[in-house]
Amino acid sequence: MLQVEDLWVDVQGREVLKGINLHIGQGETHCLFGKNGSGKTTLLMTLMGFSGYTVKHGRILFKGEDITHLPTNERAILGLGLSFQRPPTLRGVKLADMLAFSRISREEAARLARTWGFDHFLDREVNLGFSGGEIKKSELLQLIAQNPDLTLLDEPESGVDIENLHVIGEMIKKLLQKDVHKGRRKSGLIITHTGFILNYLAADKGHVMLNGQIYCHGNPVEIFEAIQKYGYEECARCRNIHRTL
Repeated sequence: MLQVEDLWVDVQGREVLKGINLHIGQGETHCLFGKNGSGKTTLLMTLMGFSGYTVKHGRILFKGEDITHLPTNERAILGLGLSFQRPPTLRGVKLADMLAFSRISREEAARLARTWGFDHFLDREVNLGFSGGEIKKSELLQLIAQNPDLTLLDEPESGVDIENLHVIGEMIKKLLQKDVHKGRRKSGLIITHTGFILNYLAADKGHVMLNGQIYCHGNPVEIFEAIQKYGYEECARCRNIHRTL
């Protein structure tokens, strides 16, 4: 589904990503852990093709196609979707209008919104006056309507209270076809700082990013437990030890 090869990225002239290699197979869900400022969001923005993120070296393959220099809209058409950590407020744009961009009917949009108890938000301006949990639900509802093949989620639990985390987890499961046990095609890359989302969503692999590099790969629950016990710097120390063996 996604293959990132030796990716080096500059942001405003500063080197942020330094040789990222990452492979996500079809139907797989991966978690990316890391301290604030480690480059996690930069990776997602680069994968989505936003301006200001300059690829200096390496390439991004999505479903076998080189998308390294494709514009954002073409990546979305191919099947990439993104949920922001801090989505913008869109004054003058109703949520129903945003859902319509996904080429679903008004009736289907209303049905989706009712499914997640969000139908009374359809005529409201996107994210205007929404709580943290409501903003996340709005983002995920738009993604469910878009139905991407690879979903990029930037800290989906950020700003969400415990009661809403269950709903957020269920919406992500819907996006990633977690209810499909054979022939699952949807993949996901989830950035998480707190690891809380793992209580509501099973992931296949975990990775740790520090200083613009991915330092380890493995079982996401085990990685998070180690981070809680030893901290992120232990990942860097462990990697350095293995390099000298």
